[in-house]
Amino acid sequence: MLQGSTAELRSERASLLMRAVVWLMKRRKPVFPHSPEGFREKLARREPPQDAPMPAKFEQRFTVERRTVEGQEVVTLHPKSGPGEWHMLYFHGGGFVLPMFDVHWPLAAKLVETCGLSITLPLYNVVPESPASVQDALAHACFAQLAEAHAPERIVLCGDSAGGHMALALALRLARAAGPQPGRLALFAPWLDLAMKDEAMRAVEPHDAMLKIGTLRAAGEIYAGTRDPASAECSPLYTPTEQLAQLPPTRIWTGRHDLFIVDSRSFAGKLRDAGVDAKLYEYEAAPHVFMAITPTREAKDVFALMKGFLGS
Repeated sequence: MLQGSTAELRSERASLLMRAVVWLMKRRKPVFPHSPEGFREKLARREPPQDAPMPAKFEQRFTVERRTVEGQEVVTLHPKSGPGEWHMLYFHGGGFVLPMFDVHWPLAAKLVETCGLSITLPLYNVVPESPASVQDALAHACFAQLAEAHAPERIVLCGDSAGGHMALALALRLARAAGPQPGRLALFAPWLDLAMKDEAMRAVEPHDAMLKIGTLRAAGEIYAGTRDPASAECSPLYTPTEQLAQLPPTRIWTGRHDLFIVDSRSFAGKLRDAGVDAKLYEYEAAPHVFMAITPTREAKDVFALMKGFLGS
């Protein structure tokens, strides 16, 4: 466990609603099969992936923009009062292989309503049907378009799980390019090591209702393609300190019943050592991407902290 001010336990006990949702999660068919073999078989026989449609009521709640970038759909939600002072570029999770979940839409809505920001959501093509390079090209194009229309220092890169990986990887590539830079980086349970090498995850795995180490390693190999999943190119956890030092102020939110808590702690420590303004917020017994369970006390705390982060 990190010491000092880098990590903070925000919730010492899971809320009743959170415990109820986790109870239900454990009794439903898992999003990701719990074995690498089952995962690969599911991918091999699935129908073409389809993103969960945006709820129809969003047209009344927000000003909605749709466009095509790099041949892929991109949706932007603005507050009805007009574009927000901050613009969030948000990448949804799903192990790089799953499209937009229905729970991602209310999560995006809460960020808009709580923080008063605009949010752009790339509905990116997933692997293995499309290579990872297609996702990267879309991420770059979306940021470039935003940076032309919006002050780059008022752009926050955000994402959950594999989407957190995408947001972080984009921030690192932008830093190396020495062009316009985002003002903030916000990561929800980011996937930082595709090889899942830290054995400390074994102690967390029985408590994680969604993720399993073997399945994640299989997904990481599919995403990496011909590259080494454990390389810094594929796994941001192994980014050299001098590159990490170029990142903007960063916040990470992770539940303690999430496999990614282990690497989140390690990464927060590396950011601290690199001199980055970084903070890790932990939530006892919270599952993977718990902030998507928007009515919970824990999720509301995340949204409040995000508002403060963007206001600082």
